[in-house]
Amino acid sequence: MTPENDAVIRVSGLGKRYRVGERERYFALRDVLTRAFTTTFRSNGQRKTPDYLWALRDVSLDIERGEVVGLIGRNGAGKTTLLKILSRITRPTEGFAEIHGRVGSLLEVGTGFHPELTGRENIYLSGAILGMSKREIDQKHNAIVAFAEVERFLDTPLKHYSTGMQMRLAFAVAAHLEPEILFIDEVLAVGDLAFQKKCLGKMQEVSESGRTIVFVSHQMNQIRRLCQRVYWLENGGIHKTGPANQVVGMYEAEMLSGFDRLSTNGNRSSTKARFVQWEIGDPGADSPNVLASTGAVTLKFGLVLNVPLRMGVHGIALYDGNRNLIWGTAADNLELPPGAHHFTHELPSLPLRPGPYTWKVSLYDEHGLLDAWECVPEMLVVTEPVTHPKDEWAGMLNIPSQFSIVSDAGCPK
Repeated sequence: MTPENDAVIRVSGLGKRYRVGERERYFALRDVLTRAFTTTFRSNGQRKTPDYLWALRDVSLDIERGEVVGLIGRNGAGKTTLLKILSRITRPTEGFAEIHGRVGSLLEVGTGFHPELTGRENIYLSGAILGMSKREIDQKHNAIVAFAEVERFLDTPLKHYSTGMQMRLAFAVAAHLEPEILFIDEVLAVGDLAFQKKCLGKMQEVSESGRTIVFVSHQMNQIRRLCQRVYWLENGGIHKTGPANQVVGMYEAEMLSGFDRLSTNGNRSSTKARFVQWEIGDPGADSPNVLASTGAVTLKFGLVLNVPLRMGVHGIALYDGNRNLIWGTAADNLELPPGAHHFTHELPSLPLRPGPYTWKVSLYDEHGLLDAWECVPEMLVVTEPVTHPKDEWAGMLNIPSQFSIVSDAGCPK
């Protein structure tokens, strides 16, 4: 660890409490009179006991200069609340947060923009809020416009922009105006795939320049690609923290373990045969559906067969999270009696990049399909990534390699 004075974000005992069912608001005179009148008719003059919710409780963390840190967790875990406190949008109920550096925030589409101002005017407004001079903003202006791809609409009021256009401009401003600390909350989900890829590339470039990024996303592949460390929030507190690949793997394993193994049986109406479960037999892991090794793998698929199988054909296929077919094979001329069986596949290696994958298994007899199952839970690969650090060049496989240079005088020139 670097010395404590290198931490640009220090959080200690942070908590945020909200009152459930009510919100603060400003009252006009008619609102005050109406409230007083209706209170008179409340039964027995009794007031409802306030109900409070702790969105965050006892959160402590340090983030060092130049780190890219991810915040992950279920909806309602407290990720956005934490970023709003760090961004000074809301105040904590208890504890404190110290921020050392100029902050840029991208928490919601259009945050910090004025809908009546044009795109151009909002660029200068955002720069001024960040404490930049007009000259500094002028130097970045063309790069922001080119990245956001809104040049044609630059002098149009922001209220006429689509959500996607607002998001593109907001991200471009936040990334190019060079805040020392950048907070980003799930905004990339709004854009199309091409722009998401563009944003991820820019964030990688920003992180390599030594600036600090705190990134919230439900897209675990984005967290893996960008973040060095991850904080996993659960029920308003920090559940786990550590290296990105390790913590993301544990989080995905827990999320997947909550699925019913038969939940995707859906239209599987056959009573002759049914795949009922699957597991990684070897190498063993904490979860039978998690792959933590790139070496030899044994897969077992449980089948209940209610009729004799003749001239059987068994197929198996592996898909990635984008439904790309990674691998497949089949075995035919199978003869089996009724009963429980394990179909076992032994692979010399399965060098996949980290992330979720889906197995699909099927069984046919001489008359046609008996059963086809997209296995649940998904297979989660948590191996250490060893390929190119940039996603667009990393490919699908996670194969280690050794590089060397041999100088040979006999090499043709």
